[in-house]
Amino acid sequence: MATIALFVLVLGLGHLFLPVLGTSIPRAGCDISKAKIPGLPSTLPTPNATATFVAVAFGTQNYTCGSTGTYSNIGAVAELFDISCLYDTPAFPVVQDALYGIWKIEPSSGSSSISIIKKLNFAKTPAILGEHYFIQNPVTKQGISPKWDFTSEGAYVGNANAFIVAAKVGDIPAPTGSQDVDWLALKNVVGSLADEVYRTDTRSGQPPNSCTPGSPDIVVKYTSKYWFFGGSMKH
Repeated sequence: MATIALFVLVLGLGHLFLPVLGTSIPRAGCDISKAKIPGLPSTLPTPNATATFVAVAFGTQNYTCGSTGTYSNIGAVAELFDISCLYDTPAFPVVQDALYGIWKIEPSSGSSSISIIKKLNFAKTPAILGEHYFIQNPVTKQGISPKWDFTSEGAYVGNANAFIVAAKVGDIPAPTGSQDVDWLALKNVVGSLADEVYRTDTRSGQPPNSCTPGSPDIVVKYTSKYWFFGGSMKH
């Protein structure tokens, strides 16, 4: 049943909110150039460019157990849906909660959750924006960097410039509690998708407080909003 619900999300995330919004809300193509991040803490830098996309994402934060018995992050994998047209509607503040409510009841094994994310790629609808994952740092060639990739699905499929690799410039604990991964501000390193990316409204994603050294890597489900500012890709 949960997998069916995820399939409904792929066909059009807005369908979850039809009782609230009605059927006239488009899936994509809305101008959000005047949109602001609600409740952006003053400890994060203010965006310098105008908003171009807002996405809701579901996926996993991935962790490995170190020699000190604590987990460290080794990347993330997520699928992004366009919710720009939900901005300034009653659904917008709670969309990440609705999505997490579905995502958290899927099978809990790491291979299963990552497999579900990858299998969603078959559905090419305007609601899908792209994927989020990590790659080798393109500048230093050491460590990993986050990438948001709109080149292989959604409205920008085939556009080789529709991506951003970014570097973190701000980081605060989630206002909702220690169970949720941090809110982030990131700046462009390479790619034309955006000049800045913000991760907000996070739900879950944090690892346990301790682990046994040598234990297998783990994945922890999460949802969040991702805001994209600037860039040359128009909504």
